[in-house]
Amino acid sequence: VQLQASGGGLVQAGGSLTLSCAVSGRTFGTYALGWFRQAPGKEREFVATIDWGGIHTAYANSVKGRFTISRDNAKNTGYLRMDSLKSEDTAVYYCASATGTYLNDSNYPDWGQGTQVTVSS
Repeated sequence: VQLQASGGGLVQAGGSLTLSCAVSGRTFGTYALGWFRQAPGKEREFVATIDWGGIHTAYANSVKGRFTISRDNAKNTGYLRMDSLKSEDTAVYYCASATGTYLNDSNYPDWGQGTQVTVSS
């Protein structure tokens, strides 16, 4: 399986970005999708996850109400809409797939390469 994250970039604080995660090599619609991020000098942390049907979601407290995870199984693509961005959201964002909506990155066996998001204040 291959995951390709894209859509990162430089944005001003308060702005928005939408990340995409294209998945190939497996039946996308049977796996949960997660987004994680890693800021310089910090551990990788959970951001959001969505189940295979797009019904159940979970978010880190730091992004709840600002970020929205979604997926389009017909396009084999997941998304992370990020609004009201803050400087502390600056990180490399990774998408990953797993059998369930886990919060721990160790439960995700398959990962994309990451996309950089930089929020300027």
